[in-house]
Amino acid sequence: MATDLKRIIDQVSRDKGIDRSVLISTLEEAIKSAAKKKFGLSDNFEVAYNEEFGEMEVFRFKEVVEQVTEPETEIGLEEAQVLDPECQLGDELGVKMDTAEFGRIAAQSAKQVIIQRMKDAERDIVFEDYKDRKGEIINGIVQRFDKGNIIVNLGRTEAILPNSEQIPKENYRQGDRVRALVIDVKQISRGPQIILSRTHPDFLSALFEIEVPEIAEGIVRLVAVGREPGSRSKIAVLSEDSDIDPVGACVGMRGSRVQSVVQELRGEKIDIIPYNPDPARFIVSALAPAVVSRVVMDESNKSMEVIVPDEQLSLAIGRKGQNVRLASKLSGWRIDVKSETKYQRILKDGYQSLIRLPGVGEVTADALYEAGYGSASDILAASIEDLTQVPGISEKKAESLQDAARLYIAELDAQDRKGSAVERLEDLWSRADGRTADDDEEEIDGNGEEADEEEIDDDGEEADEDDASETEAEQAPETLEEDEPGED
Repeated sequence: MATDLKRIIDQVSRDKGIDRSVLISTLEEAIKSAAKKKFGLSDNFEVAYNEEFGEMEVFRFKEVVEQVTEPETEIGLEEAQVLDPECQLGDELGVKMDTAEFGRIAAQSAKQVIIQRMKDAERDIVFEDYKDRKGEIINGIVQRFDKGNIIVNLGRTEAILPNSEQIPKENYRQGDRVRALVIDVKQISRGPQIILSRTHPDFLSALFEIEVPEIAEGIVRLVAVGREPGSRSKIAVLSEDSDIDPVGACVGMRGSRVQSVVQELRGEKIDIIPYNPDPARFIVSALAPAVVSRVVMDESNKSMEVIVPDEQLSLAIGRKGQNVRLASKLSGWRIDVKSETKYQRILKDGYQSLIRLPGVGEVTADALYEAGYGSASDILAASIEDLTQVPGISEKKAESLQDAARLYIAELDAQDRKGSAVERLEDLWSRADGRTADDDEEEIDGNGEEADEEEIDDDGEEADEDDASETEAEQAPETLEEDEPGED
């Protein structure tokens, strides 16, 4: 029996990966629990595993007395000295017990304790195994589905691929193999909870690290990633070796490396671009294949105005603003794309606002314009100290300029409000006459339908362009990825 116990401990330790000492302490605790279940919690027991004989020994401590009145808790001096010749009256002596005395209920209790402790030990092992694997790609089998989430069988445990971390329009069936990134490992009451993702930018980075040996070896580095899962991504790469083309290394022979990543992501297009420490040059590359005319940087707000030829505007912005959004994520800069036509109109309007300020002639306006103050709003936003750096602008004149700019902007605001009020009054008058704005439009169309239609088409096209040109992608820096133009 003792040999069997030793063999069982060794086998379970190997099969479950549980430390042998943990198993032994679990058995000791279970048997101690069974003893108290049988004989009462007040009794004092000690359980120890005898390594030499491979058995569990249970000792019940009794008080050494002259005359025994409570056999369960006392032992006579004469009997005690047979077990330990040095014991004296009042000592506590451990008397070895026969575990067969525990009974069926106590044995069942011990079994439950062992099972529970074994489960806890296995959970701890799984948690320790996975807690340091965040950022790694693992493989699993789709086991079942739960409220849109996918439960993935990893072998020794399960992981969850939340609905929010699944690539849009990606479908799985039970038994399918799935690759995903470990993004979090939590220890909860039911055991470790492993969270997976296929949409995280680091998943794209990890896939390239697997496919591109130069990245794994540290020769090529993924600097940043901008990703819209299931649609398109951009990654920026940098080579630590001047002899190695980072873009070519990621693309591979005939596109073999990047295509492996694209296939894993179910056709997600990937642009790979070379990283440039100059933010302006970097963003120009990130907006490819669009051609950029110029870039106006605002380093304090980490934003850029990107000016492109009119015919390049749609290409620079991309479908539903995707190209400029990805470039913003990639660079960490806020990007405002404008057409040449609109940019020139803004510059002209700004210059005219300077000329209209009282006391500002062409010479002063030109000086302010050359110094970077392109409108009355710029004058108002500047400090007196900054304005005095402009040739010909004294502190007193700077104060006068700001007062004039403040009045000018206030007048523009008042005119805008007045215009809105007039429109509302006209609408009320129309309703009072029993006509609606739509009726008026129909009447106008009827009087000049062909001419108006042509004008609307032109205005509509220009309006769409202006709206698109004002698309601003909010800063959303991601680490580790970029794409090369044209690599789909």
